[in-house]
Amino acid sequence: MNLEYFKKRKLPDTPGVYFFLNSQKKILYIGKATSLSDRVRSYFSPDLIDTRGKLLVKMVEEATQIDFRETGSVLEALLLEADLIKKFKPTFNTKEKDDKSFNCVVITKEDFPRIMIIRKRDVLQIQNVKNGGEVNPKYKNIKIKKIFGPFLNGMQLKEALKIMRKIFPYRDEKCHLNSKRPCFNYSIGLCPGTCIGAIDKQSYAIRIKRIEKFLSGNIRAVVKDLENDMTDMAKEQKFEAAKSIRDKIYALQHINDVSLIKEDSLLRDNGGLGLGFRIESYDIAHMSGKNMVGVMTVVTNGVADKNEYRKFKIKTVESSNDTKALGEVLERRLTHPEWQMPNLIVVDGGVAQLNAMNTIIDKANLSIPIVSVLKDERHQPKDVLGDQTLGMKYRKEILLSNAEAHRFAIGYHKKMRRKNFLV
Repeated sequence: MNLEYFKKRKLPDTPGVYFFLNSQKKILYIGKATSLSDRVRSYFSPDLIDTRGKLLVKMVEEATQIDFRETGSVLEALLLEADLIKKFKPTFNTKEKDDKSFNCVVITKEDFPRIMIIRKRDVLQIQNVKNGGEVNPKYKNIKIKKIFGPFLNGMQLKEALKIMRKIFPYRDEKCHLNSKRPCFNYSIGLCPGTCIGAIDKQSYAIRIKRIEKFLSGNIRAVVKDLENDMTDMAKEQKFEAAKSIRDKIYALQHINDVSLIKEDSLLRDNGGLGLGFRIESYDIAHMSGKNMVGVMTVVTNGVADKNEYRKFKIKTVESSNDTKALGEVLERRLTHPEWQMPNLIVVDGGVAQLNAMNTIIDKANLSIPIVSVLKDERHQPKDVLGDQTLGMKYRKEILLSNAEAHRFAIGYHKKMRRKNFLV
């Protein structure tokens, strides 16, 4: 990429979707942004390889131009990004992630369709069931009408559906037709009453069409449909119905993106480095090999992200072998590609722990740097082993994540010990 070209290419400080293209105008990569100018600028930072990896460095080198599409909100950008990636299948998006573990939004094929979140691997099994393929038992009777995604960020997807469902209540897997009692979601305004016949098939079908537009990122088209409905209701002097539609339009035009931009806001705090520099720290706790547990803690841009913490009951190690237990935890963590991958891994221990973790990362064909925090006889940090450049640059964050892992592991171990003592 010619840096001078980028400097001349002015991008707005607004939400949207951006495209990197090569000289043949083929789309290499698609991404979403809270701020298009900040996000695209991040690809020209000197430490891109540390924050985004070798693959995206290669993409930037191959790209010759940038294009973008502004959206009215971060939510619209999130939905549009997934729709466009599915449509164009850009080379570096598909190389960057194995998306079979990511979530899709599925609309079922039935008179009153359900809207469900299903992992792509299960979606593929459902689609292949006619050819004798096996399917997850809980999806055995599912027929799919439409698929949206996969979405790379599961938490943001769930937040997006929460926003949508308040505007367009829909039926989910917990809502059973012809029930004597309404489902719980109906009582809180998130189901239109398909369970008790409170909405007819035609009206629900119209709602599903609008949800499809919404999930495609075409929120403006949904607003236009509602504006037409509101005009019709006003002409027929159905003023309460018109007011209800007006409220939906207002909600769509003033979407609260706070929950969605929680991660994207790190862009401004860290010079536009994607989702921020993520450090994952691992530790083990036990008492003479009993009630052995492991934990993963996360620090993003220097801040402990407790929503991302994970607990693991050790299954394969029976003796007091912290090194093997750490290995088990890392191997199990790597079976979750839907979790954002770390930029740096921290382990508690010395050379043995560091080497064991590096071996696992190498076997997984990943290039994630690892450091270990060496402790003195009082269990205080004495040295950071491993990548010395990152060790010095992120020393404060490394020690914070290590301390959090130790605290979290001890707390989890005590809880398990109390539980097993009572049993």
